[in-house]
Amino acid sequence: MSPLPEYRPQKLSLGSLETEILEIVWDLGQATVKQIHDRILADPDRELAYASVTTVLNRLSQKGWLKCCKQNKAFVWEPLISREQATAIRAYEQLQQFLAISNPDMVASFADSLDTTSLEQLEAIATRLSAIRRQRGTP
Repeated sequence: MSPLPEYRPQKLSLGSLETEILEIVWDLGQATVKQIHDRILADPDRELAYASVTTVLNRLSQKGWLKCCKQNKAFVWEPLISREQATAIRAYEQLQQFLAISNPDMVASFADSLDTTSLEQLEAIATRLSAIRRQRGTP
């Protein structure tokens, strides 16, 4: 898993079309509106206006997910963070929301209901955390 990046988008919540377009940009590394529009319209059951793609790209830029650069005569959109970094940020945010409950009884009740596989995952996480702390020289 990727470590938490220093940079984070201003708004983490994305709609379904925003997510789809961001995934396309991640797949391509960088993309023009035409490339994204063509990729979406490759599905014969889809309809989407070219202008809608532009609107969503601008929205993703405003939210801090993409940047736009001019190359020759075309505008090219590039991600500001990788897919892996986005996953790390979302996982961190979910963990923070869970910990914000700050009700030990609720957390204990949740932990008590975990199955064997989940407990093994938690043990693996605890082992990994211990290793990271040893590397950093913290207890």
